[in-house]
Amino acid sequence: MVEPGGSSTARGYTMRARQESVEQTRLQITEATMRLHERVGPAATTVSAVAVEAGVTRLTVYRHFPDEAALVAACSARWRKLHPRPDPTGWAAVVDPEERLRIALVGTYAWVRTAAPMMTKIYRDLDSMPVFVREFLADDERARVAVLAIGFRARGRRARRLEAALAHALHVRTWESLCLAGGLSDSEAVDLMTATVLAAAGPAR
Repeated sequence: MVEPGGSSTARGYTMRARQESVEQTRLQITEATMRLHERVGPAATTVSAVAVEAGVTRLTVYRHFPDEAALVAACSARWRKLHPRPDPTGWAAVVDPEERLRIALVGTYAWVRTAAPMMTKIYRDLDSMPVFVREFLADDERARVAVLAIGFRARGRRARRLEAALAHALHVRTWESLCLAGGLSDSEAVDLMTATVLAAAGPAR
């Protein structure tokens, strides 16, 4: 004999289990895409490869992510959650612009040490990715540069030089060039890029 409400409870449990299964499969596909992006890059990542990496069928991939934009958006959100970049709003609380810059570069280069394998592939394959990826990276860069430019009181050409130097100092490829290829330590790279930014912010010759 079924107790009153028993069948409803069973249905609720079944629905929860089904939803958990759906979410787990979606996560498997998302993380498989992340691994492939880091290993071979977005341009070489196919739906078939994602399906094999995730242990599902191509149809299952499409069922969860009907197009590339949806899959890349989920992958990007998941990766950023696992590899959070230093928050520039925290830098704004530092009054002295040179001290603020050093804090930003120390945090950024520490992040790059773990982020570089993925970010290198992203920048390399940027033209093959959905446009929102390029827009997000550009907006993020502008926001970081704007925070770090406060207090230098640069105008006109000096402001353009300052912004260019800040963007260069914050870029993943700059750290790779100085530290991976050039053999500098993170602290040496911070000193060098701080000096570069200060020179850019100084009086134009």
